[in-house]
Amino acid sequence: MPKKSLYRIRNWKKYNAALVARGSITVWISDDVKTGWLHQGPQQQGHPVVFSDAAIESALAIRSVYHLPLRQTEGFLLSIFDMLGVTLPVPDYTTICKRMRHLLVDLPVRGSDGPIDIVIDSTGLKVYGEGEWKVKIHGKSKRRAWRKLHLGVNPRTGEVEAEELTEAYADDAKQVKGLLAQIDQEIDRAAFDGAYDEHAIHALLQERGTQGLIPTSKDARIRKRGDATGPPLPRDEILRAIRRLGRSGWKKQSGYHMRSHAEIAMYRQKTIFGSSLRSRRFENQRTEARIRCRAMNIMTHLGMPESMKVS
Repeated sequence: MPKKSLYRIRNWKKYNAALVARGSITVWISDDVKTGWLHQGPQQQGHPVVFSDAAIESALAIRSVYHLPLRQTEGFLLSIFDMLGVTLPVPDYTTICKRMRHLLVDLPVRGSDGPIDIVIDSTGLKVYGEGEWKVKIHGKSKRRAWRKLHLGVNPRTGEVEAEELTEAYADDAKQVKGLLAQIDQEIDRAAFDGAYDEHAIHALLQERGTQGLIPTSKDARIRKRGDATGPPLPRDEILRAIRRLGRSGWKKQSGYHMRSHAEIAMYRQKTIFGSSLRSRRFENQRTEARIRCRAMNIMTHLGMPESMKVS
């Protein structure tokens, strides 16, 4: 069995400071947010809108980062504003819950001068159900519900470029078009696992001028033979390369191993925020998942580890 490679973080001092900064309240409530805390746009019919979207967004970020229920989030903000001498009102838990249903959340990403790579994958988030210990001792019950989180991650920066939350039974491949539509930058390569091995996905990527890196199934067959008219199909070209180089050789030559960054993003997501969603309404769950991705991008901007291989 080959010995596993060892890696060492070479920017530990800077990365350690970034980890500490993640807990700073000023990261999640900046001076810009305080100046735009109250709603300044046109009012709607009925109850007046008091708080801006940025205020609700900040409250939800604090809820996710510090793992607080909505009521405790309200109390946390009240105590922080009181200690800082801020005379602004704080949204109550009912207002936060109602406003998050229709909140539009942007993902903060740092632009790139040229095309970017993207890796897309999905993972499950539990809505309700027993904990792992109860399942281990007594077995799982029928009352368990899940949602599926789909992420598009930039493997170079670690940023979440696109996100979508769906029902657990949603087809992964059908979410690709919506995920790619969230990314304005030109995409050079897009990597997926074998669950996305469809000609339709390759055709969608071809429309954007993007190279698809999707391993074919072991029983895959070439659809368009070499003597056929017209250009070869992208999936057929991958299959020919796998037959020529072997599956491991194709992955190494094409750079497919960057897809592991999607799994790293899933691991970070669940380590930082947990593997369960707190909200009960599906609309609120979608906002909660997107708030988590926004917060994770902010943490990424604070600093990430730079690893070097130890010989």
